[in-house]
Amino acid sequence: MNDFYTEQLVKKQTDMKDILIKAILVSATIVSFLIILMYPVGLILPVLMIALDVFMFRRLNVEYEYMFLNGELDIDKIMNKAKRKSLFSANVADMELLAPADSAELNQYRNARTLDFSSHTGQGKVYVLVLSGQGEMKKVLFEPNETIVEGFYMLAPRKVIR
Repeated sequence: MNDFYTEQLVKKQTDMKDILIKAILVSATIVSFLIILMYPVGLILPVLMIALDVFMFRRLNVEYEYMFLNGELDIDKIMNKAKRKSLFSANVADMELLAPADSAELNQYRNARTLDFSSHTGQGKVYVLVLSGQGEMKKVLFEPNETIVEGFYMLAPRKVIR
């Protein structure tokens, strides 16, 4: 058994879109309480808004898990450290290129569809995985650790730029 297995957990930083969604939810909840003062029948509205706030705030707490096993990369989204959703899966055989995001070799792939699974913190080194499959080019932005990059390099050294 010569399996190459590694996994990594990356927490997504709260961005302006998430802050805006939270602000809109909180302000809508406040407005729903003010509506009760005018129409006491609308008591259910604040309860529904609070339930929506709790649900959405939990969904906005996101971590990405990268799992690399024998040339297969799986990316899962973990919401509020409780619910897992599989987002992406790729094989080294479909890989065109793996390079740092600022690499010049990526210029020829700028029109490819982009999937972003990075943390946006600026702390980790962002890599771009370019894949071809089903007649479509995809770019996947993620922040692999050195072990994952080394695993790609072991399986396809000519397609990896470190």
